[in-house]
Parts: sequence; structure tokens; C-alpha cells
Amino acid sequence: MKAIALRRDTATPDVLVGRVLCHDVRDAAGKVAVPKGARLDAAAAATLLATPWREIHLLALEASDVHEEEAGRRLAVAVAGEGVEVKGYTGGQWTLAATRRGLLRIEGGGLADVNAHEGISVFTLFSGQPVEAGEPVAKAKVTPLAIAEQTIRAIETRGAAGSVVTVSAFRPRVVGAVARESLEPRQRARFESALKQKLDWLGSRLLAVRFAGASDRAVADELGALRREGAEILVVAGASALDPLDPVFSALTLLGATMERHGVPAHPGSLLWLARWEGAPVLGMPTCGMFSQATTFDLVLPRLLAGDRVDNALVAALGHGGLLSRDSAYRFPPYRKTAVRGELGD
Repeated sequence: MKAIALRRDTATPDVLVGRVLCHDVRDAAGKVAVPKGARLDAAAAATLLATPWREIHLLALEASDVHEEEAGRRLAVAVAGEGVEVKGYTGGQWTLAATRRGLLRIEGGGLADVNAHEGISVFTLFSGQPVEAGEPVAKAKVTPLAIAEQTIRAIETRGAAGSVVTVSAFRPRVVGAVARESLEPRQRARFESALKQKLDWLGSRLLAVRFAGASDRAVADELGALRREGAEILVVAGASALDPLDPVFSALTLLGATMERHGVPAHPGSLLWLARWEGAPVLGMPTCGMFSQATTFDLVLPRLLAGDRVDNALVAALGHGGLLSRDSAYRFPPYRKTAVRGELGD
């Protein structure tokens, strides 16, 4: 491409048409008559010739150059994977939006590789965020007004380009929950309602919550009953997580379950624990998670329902960003229209 400084006294439609304008040109009233980045056609050229200016700057594109709008579109298409579509173009940027409710996944190494090309910009929400259908999850653009075809082609032919930005749909599961028998009726109803609301949003079904007495056999029997009812995931609430003799943990031993992780490097909800019994995950809900909508339980549950194997490695990685605050609301599912702000730390 070649940059051209064109003075008014040498401007003609033939010189203007096909060129790319490098800056806004305003009319006598100060309004933008032709915006920067415009690829001039006959109408735009006529508008330019009718506005007051002494010199304008243009780009003359070669056959090997791609205008920013088309280049940005191709870039967006190249990085959009399953569950993501390319939407409208505005402000020099193409929007990538989720086509379904699910968990946003950003292939970090691939994103860095794409953005390492000069003039390329793809920017996203954080990986692991729950998103709604139609929600913008990324933007794609080329920063110059035109870019070499070979740069775009290199990204398009990159093997894993289409896996850079994806949204994994939540998989419907049957979930069973056991809580303390000592909970008061109002607390029982509130807990069951809160958990059901979360699972409804995530597309899973909650069996009737069971309330176990203070013995390992009682807890084991309730967990076994839930499995027979079809529970694929088990949630246990109310265990005294710091007491190794709590009946919940001896019940797990009784059943032959294995503890995979006790405690999470994040707060609130650092006392969440994870076990596995006959292939089914058993998620120990921290007490603060029984009624709140913004604890580590609400970070782990979406990952579990998006098909991730939630294990020690995944839980350990929660330490990065584990200092949760009221400003972390965007990281949690919007279970209801009222935001989770204000609930962190409950």
C-alpha cells in the first residue's frame, strides 16, 4: 500500500475513487462527512469534493492488501469456534457472540499466537465465564486501515485457529443433594430453592433434597438412595469441613469414595471439597455457598456441567483470580436478574 497526501487543487473524482481515507473529514458545520477508513466510491468522492479542506491523506491499496473491514471479518471467522458466531461490524470491530448458554473457553496460547501478528487484535472476556446466548464474548479487528493478505491467510490456515474462542454448552445432568437434618424448615426450603435456581439456569434437574441425621450410616444411605434415583452428580451441604470425624467424611469412607481435594485456594468458599464415588463427582458445598450465589461452588459447578473433569488440578488453578470480591460478579452465572453484587462474603 502507498500513502498519498492529496491537496485540494489536484483532487478529482478519478484520483479519489478506490482510495482509503486515513482520517475523518468534516463538513462546514463540523460534522463528520466521510469517516476515516472509508473506501471511497463515487458518492463519497463527491461528498469529499463538497467539503472544505486543503489536504487529505489517502491509502492506495495494492492487490495484495485487504481493507480493514474485510480483513477483520475474515479474522473473526478464523478464530470463532463452536458455540460462537460473527455478528455486526461497528467502530472498526467485528463482534463474536455466543450462540448458546454455556461456558466460554479461550485457548490462551492460540489467542497469543494470533495476536502476535503485526496489526492483529482479538480481545475477549475471561476464559471460564458463564455466558448467555447472544452475549458478546470477543471482538476482532485489524488495527491499520489495510493489512497484507498474507497475514490474514497465515491466521486462516493456522491449524487450531477455529478453537481460539468457543462456548461449551452446559450438559443436562440429574443432581442429588444431601443436607443436615438439623436445618430449620425455613432454612431447608431456602437451601433447596437456591440450589434449584442454580441448576435450572444451568439446564440440570435437582432431585428432591434429602436431609440426613448425624451419623455416617444415615448420610451414606441418603447418598445411595439418590444414586438409585438417577443422580449423576451429588452435592453435600453442611459438613463441618475442618472436622475429619464429621459423619459426612466417614460416610464417604463407608461407601468407598475417594477424596480428591479438600479445600480450595479461593475465598469465599475456601472449604469446598471434592470426592468421587463410583465415577460420580461428590461436591462438598461450603456453608457460605448454601444460600449465596457467588462462592467457589458457583465457579466449580458450571465447569462440572460444561463437561470438565473437576479434579485436583482444576481446583488448584482457581488460586489465580481466587481473591473474589464484589467486582467479580461477572465470573458467576446470572442465576437471577438481580446481580450477585453484595452477596460475596456472605
